Amino acid sequence: MLDCTAEATVVTRENIKMREKTLTMETLNPQVKAVEYAVRGPIVLKAGEIERGLQQGQKHPFTEVIKANIGDAHAMGQKPITFLRQVVALCSFPELLESPSFPEDAKVRAGRILQGCGGQSLGSYSASQGVDCIRRDIAAYIKQRDKGVPADWDNVYLTTGASDGIVSILKMLVSGQGLSRCGVMIPIPQYPLYSAAIAEMDAVQINYYLDEDHCWALDINELHRAYLAAKEHCHPRVICIINPGNPTGQVQSKKCIEEVLHFAFEENLFVMADEVYQDNVYSTDCQFHSFKKVLYEMGPEYFNTVELASFHSTSKGYSGECGFRGGYMEVLNLDPEVKAQLVKLLSVRLCPPVSGQAAMDVIVNPPLPHEPSYPQFHEEKSTILGALAEKARMTEHILNAVPGIKCNPVQGAMYAFPSIFIPPRAVEEAKALGMPPDMLYCLRLLEDTGICIVPGSGFGQREGTHHFRMTILPSMEKLKVLLEKLRDFHIKFLKKYSSLEELER
Repeated sequence: MLDCTAEATVVTRENIKMREKTLTMETLNPQVKAVEYAVRGPIVLKAGEIERGLQQGQKHPFTEVIKANIGDAHAMGQKPITFLRQVVALCSFPELLESPSFPEDAKVRAGRILQGCGGQSLGSYSASQGVDCIRRDIAAYIKQRDKGVPADWDNVYLTTGASDGIVSILKMLVSGQGLSRCGVMIPIPQYPLYSAAIAEMDAVQINYYLDEDHCWALDINELHRAYLAAKEHCHPRVICIINPGNPTGQVQSKKCIEEVLHFAFEENLFVMADEVYQDNVYSTDCQFHSFKKVLYEMGPEYFNTVELASFHSTSKGYSGECGFRGGYMEVLNLDPEVKAQLVKLLSVRLCPPVSGQAAMDVIVNPPLPHEPSYPQFHEEKSTILGALAEKARMTEHILNAVPGIKCNPVQGAMYAFPSIFIPPRAVEEAKALGMPPDMLYCLRLLEDTGICIVPGSGFGQREGTHHFRMTILPSMEKLKVLLEKLRDFHIKFLKKYSSLEELER
């Protein structure tokens, strides 16, 4: 029998050895430390801190934080597309299929999607490549979009947003050490997903610079320069293109795309075409050309040999359904054995969210003109895209009227990426603070006005230039206020660090 009166042993901090943490900054994977993602970087963290302070009654020169840092349409007040939400609601709660409140065309689509799901439930896993009927719908959409270019649904893979597909393809491509280490050609400025994924995988980032003086066009001579320079220290294996551009908002011409594809053909490069903004074209002088369609029109020698992965998403376009994390990729000309390896890799994450797959299905299979939901769908889509086009023009016009700011036309996507003059004294102050000059600019803008934008240094830019990225997604009224506040801040910033007369000289 235990002696309950026995004196308990006193354990103190002095007589036990403190357990050391296994995971420290010293033991952390160095590739993780190398990852940077400006869209949710230090400025955004500071904005969240200020926002919480405002909620707790702290005083600032403004009453709200306006987040123009990320392309999150619904967070900026955009209303969902009714038909998309109806179909996803019916899939999520099939009892609603009996409700007279839902249109028949939504019920037909939801019923078909549920038939393709295990147990006719959105809560079941799908095949790793996605629900078969949704993959077929995507292939039909691609064929229609590309005016009859054949599309095989077996080349279509549903993904968790476009990002998941981009990272999966890069994982397949990255290999080698030393001079054989995989090089990935990316545009500068770029969407930071690319540089982050390249750093995490310990691949080599090969920068090719877009031509700001010609509306961020892609210059074939610059591709050759970047490629030849990179061959000295790595093996360039893949070229990434974002069209329409993020953060730069340009829409590449058909001729430019042909030149890129010819370059990839000649240099034996895998092509990754990020086309998530394909519905976001605002300039009447521009048209979206898919890389696949252009490749097809270049003839069988190209179409049957160039390896091409193209990406699309529910998050952008007119739907703006970021939270569903829906997306797909179409991958052409993979070696059959490599294709089996891709399916294996995708199977590790089981499957993308099936609700996101359902949302993607609605985007590629919207109401047709003879169906009851078409009038409302067409009106909602046209209103959203029309407003974005108007805001793109207004943003360019207002920014270009400000001394020291130059903004190229926002031809497409959801962002402006203007160049800004930062006086030498401000550059020196930023250097003393250990930050890029446009980071200082964006930080001061946030502290003075509550406007949260992203410094151009987070996307990459030519040495000696400074930019910021802002989204055009806020409502027309709020965007106008944002731009006017930004204009007033910029003039104040110039006055503080130089003079307007000095700028004009």
